[in-house]
Amino acid sequence: MKIRLFFFVALTAFCANAQESGKPEKINFYGGFESNSQWYLNDKGLNVVHPETPLRANSYLFANLKYKNWIAGIQGESYEDQALLNFNPRYDKSDVATYFLQFKNDKIDLTAGYFYEQFGSGLLYRSWEDRALGINNSLRGGRVIFKPNSYFTLKSIYGRQRTGFDISKGEIYGVDTEIVLSNLLQMKTSELSLGLTYVGREEIVESIPNPNFNSLTNGYAARIDFSHNGFYFSTEYNIKSKDAIIEVREQIENNFIKPGNALLMNLGYSKKGFGIDGSFRRLENMGFFSERIAKGNAFNDRILNFIPSLTKQHHYNLANIYVYQSQPNVFLGDETLLKTGEIGGQVDFFYNIKKNSLLGGKYGAKLAINMSNWNALGGTFYLPKKDYATDYFAFGKKYFSDYNIEFTKKWNAKWQSVFSYINQYYNKKLIEETYGLVQTNILGAEGTYKFTDSKSIRVVGEHMWADSDKKNWAASTVEFNLNSKLSFFTSDMYNYGNDDPEARNHYYNLGGAFRQKSTRIALSYGRQRGGLVCVGGVCRFVPESSGVSLSLNTTF
Repeated sequence: MKIRLFFFVALTAFCANAQESGKPEKINFYGGFESNSQWYLNDKGLNVVHPETPLRANSYLFANLKYKNWIAGIQGESYEDQALLNFNPRYDKSDVATYFLQFKNDKIDLTAGYFYEQFGSGLLYRSWEDRALGINNSLRGGRVIFKPNSYFTLKSIYGRQRTGFDISKGEIYGVDTEIVLSNLLQMKTSELSLGLTYVGREEIVESIPNPNFNSLTNGYAARIDFSHNGFYFSTEYNIKSKDAIIEVREQIENNFIKPGNALLMNLGYSKKGFGIDGSFRRLENMGFFSERIAKGNAFNDRILNFIPSLTKQHHYNLANIYVYQSQPNVFLGDETLLKTGEIGGQVDFFYNIKKNSLLGGKYGAKLAINMSNWNALGGTFYLPKKDYATDYFAFGKKYFSDYNIEFTKKWNAKWQSVFSYINQYYNKKLIEETYGLVQTNILGAEGTYKFTDSKSIRVVGEHMWADSDKKNWAASTVEFNLNSKLSFFTSDMYNYGNDDPEARNHYYNLGGAFRQKSTRIALSYGRQRGGLVCVGGVCRFVPESSGVSLSLNTTF
């Protein structure tokens, strides 16, 4: 409460000083409001009973003031009467969530309060907000960014991480430096930069009187980025010092202490009409949280680093039923369930087929191919004693693969179509630590017809053949854009191949959206398929539900 009172006093003084200065610079005020609400309903077909509090909403109001080099901001959040289903229970009721005061000019950037930051690729540290996933892991503390010239940048951070409306027990320290050698050496046709990172997490575990691990966990990283004409290459290597393993949620293993490391490489080439990109990543024991016991929580709460799944982000509904989640953690269950991390990568290829060719026709066409494959780490595992020794480039049991091809063809000035084939391998036992193995083949086709520049219709059809689990699915979507302000949609996913006739459900949805300048309102009714909802390779599990949803988003 004292911190909030201090912030409001500082903000008032800031505004008063700006008004009394008499200078022509004006105060800029801007912000926004977002609310996502749902009225959950009973659904006999899904055997779903609405929660005790059926009407729920997640709402966010933020405002910023800017005067000269000063920026002050505040965000309030409300989860009334409760948050949407399966959101972090630490998001409760209404309160001030974040606030900050920032001074920024060409050389220095000073921030006090809550802030977001990323070092390198984020494998050691990234803080960000994603409201759809319920993630806000900003730090409350201070940040300094010093950039005296065009080739050197130094960042330093200190704080405690946000968790709900509170902050974590662990203290976070960090320093990141980057030198742009291409600017320093005045290279004309190439770009070259080097970076070094340190992140420390200090947490005293009172529940273990004589820990076999240090309270301070250190992370170090080095990276290089290079590009020349259409060619580019980057790599980053991370080390995490020895720390206690947590296999079972909130249970710290005082006699199972291991270090972690990560290697990320990206290589590619692109020019007009052609591109190829390859990524490789190896993770070993790279889960990193501001509190050790947060490891394994279902809400990405108190997570310090950013480890998205490096696979294609599909826009087809059926292709997102068996979606891969990165596997950075250690779990030694039994001889059939041994995980210490992941190794694998993906390759993207695209090619624009020339106009007036056999496949291109009058308007040309586009071909995109994506391949990804992920395995457990290979090595030697010692059971029942908890220990292991990995072979650095050895591949263990297969987690997941996704091979897909997409062909986009424009037939005339108004009509365009897309055809896709997707083949997936999903090891449920290893990924979800449950049981089963699923292999799928998916066909997708969509067509878009433009009546005018602002009026169009889009139709999508999908089919999945799956050899186990819930078996075959069919899906369809129709979207109609009446004009630049008003649109409607209807969709359905039908699990017609389920071995249990009682579980052959339709997951239908219909709704519309209205946009006026910076305001958007969307209303829909339908069913939510239980499973993972993913944004940018990071996922959140949602239960099956049925109801009416309303979304409002505006900026000012």
